[in-house]
Amino acid sequence: MSLDGNPYLNIAGYLFVELDALPKRRAALRKLCNRLELKGTILISPEGINLFLAGRRSEIDEFLEVVRQDPKLAALEVKESWSGYQPFNRMLVRVKNEIIAFGIDEATPLKDSAPRLPAKTLKQWLDENKEVVLLDTRNDYEIEVGAFENALPIGVSHFRHFPEAVSKLPKNLRDKPVVTYCTGGIRCEKAAIQMKQAGFKDVYQLEGGILKYFEECGGAHYQGDCFVFDQRVALTPELKEAETAQCYNCRSVLTHEDRQSDKYAPGVSCPNCFHSPEERTRLWIDTRRKSIAKVTDPAPGSIPYENRRPIRVPARAAGSTVINFLKSIKSILPDSDWLDGIQEGRLLLRDQPVDPEQRVQAGEELIWITPGAIEPDVNLAIEPVYEDDAIVVVYKPAPLPMHPCGRYNRNSLQYILHEAMHPYRPRPAHRLDANTCGLLVLAKTRQFAARLQPQFETGKVFKEYLVKITHEPEWDTTTVDLPISSGPTNQVGGRSICEDGLPAITEFEKIKPAEDGSGYFLWARPKTGRTNQIRAHLWSIGFPVMNDPLYLSDQQTGQTQTLPVEAPAMGLCSWRLEFDHPIDQKRVSFVSPAPDWAPDF
Repeated sequence: MSLDGNPYLNIAGYLFVELDALPKRRAALRKLCNRLELKGTILISPEGINLFLAGRRSEIDEFLEVVRQDPKLAALEVKESWSGYQPFNRMLVRVKNEIIAFGIDEATPLKDSAPRLPAKTLKQWLDENKEVVLLDTRNDYEIEVGAFENALPIGVSHFRHFPEAVSKLPKNLRDKPVVTYCTGGIRCEKAAIQMKQAGFKDVYQLEGGILKYFEECGGAHYQGDCFVFDQRVALTPELKEAETAQCYNCRSVLTHEDRQSDKYAPGVSCPNCFHSPEERTRLWIDTRRKSIAKVTDPAPGSIPYENRRPIRVPARAAGSTVINFLKSIKSILPDSDWLDGIQEGRLLLRDQPVDPEQRVQAGEELIWITPGAIEPDVNLAIEPVYEDDAIVVVYKPAPLPMHPCGRYNRNSLQYILHEAMHPYRPRPAHRLDANTCGLLVLAKTRQFAARLQPQFETGKVFKEYLVKITHEPEWDTTTVDLPISSGPTNQVGGRSICEDGLPAITEFEKIKPAEDGSGYFLWARPKTGRTNQIRAHLWSIGFPVMNDPLYLSDQQTGQTQTLPVEAPAMGLCSWRLEFDHPIDQKRVSFVSPAPDWAPDF
């Protein structure tokens, strides 16, 4: 605990050193940090380590002691500061190409270096008014918080833009002494090297950056505070938390007046980026539409790639041989293909090829590798309908699988949305079959998913489907109350009506015939959420869904789950959804765009 009673010690440090076995190092560091209940971020790469951590003094000391036992990391030094709370939300350990993104292989301290200037020497130079150019290598929004007096800002919004900005510096600086500086030293270490390579003759890097300068020299010759990348936002020259705030959305530095504005919502917006809810939704939808178009042109599964498909061993298969377990899986692959793949080394267990007679255990994960995989075409006309801070509603076209499965991996809604909405990883609150089009709602975070998904599981969501069948039923409304099997009952995973199945209830209502005479429209309102429920119920009473490849006429079942993209579309659309919004619990309702097979709507 600090002298001021602050319980959390914050450390920041980096070390340029050649590192190998990065996945193994990542696992060991994550295990160590979780055991010590530390939070923050550690980046490791072939060029070294960069870390920002916070925890109790004893745990931080133990962490450093363990890490420095590695001869390659023995020289790791850190800067310290204290806070009254944990400034990080979680613990991340990541493997990166670089520990600070720059993009120039030659500008690495593993190959070159520039002289380090100790903090006290810089202060002495400034006290003596020595002719020197202080070059601030940080981003513009950091510089707004504070900087050295008379320093020259490089003028970038991201460090990757530094090389281009250097090329625009005045030519007369090339012969003057230049001291590069940043928050903790890591950026100016690379910056100084790149400047040397660009022809600057007398370049130094401020050792330990601004934080080391504060630690040894206080705030002399510095105006303002130092921006840091955690919840404290900025530190004073005394290394205490400043009263500075930053907008999470646009990264603007906020004044006291900004924070009193009605347009300031912590974590959402500030006066510099505020939009009305309606404007924000329009902006989000436009952004999503463009990002989805970028991900799907060309179709991500149309480019050959190595598909690594995980196959988890269930408890029922424990002790089986590998080949017998694979034969037991409902799959379109014949036994000969499994054997050929095993002989070619394309089935792995713990990253090692397996023997067909090897025994498997419950919970183990096999990896089936398909080199040069190209996936079947799908309908990629995904249309964003609505978005806010908590949820995303999209129109899912058909045919398009929701999740990676079977022949589909990248040509799936989940893969496309994860790519288009990065860093979000939206979580579906419910499921739609590959051949079913219409509305799908997803939560943007795990916390909102925890409030949304239970509504679908407990029947609190009103769901209405538009259905097209081949001919007019004799009833105006009817309710089908027939149990549906809990698991697949055929080769392609379909469910069927069975006495010992799960309870399933669907209400149906006649609407009108199709104007072109091609069929009849119904409303379907499922009261439960079983797989294939609407399709199986209509099939069971003699009115199969139009163009359903699985539930055919005359009580026959097909052997195709996902239709070819050129085939006539199946007549089932998730038309209306009503549920309690996960933020304020107010009831919201959404209606689907009309599918091509229902122009009357």
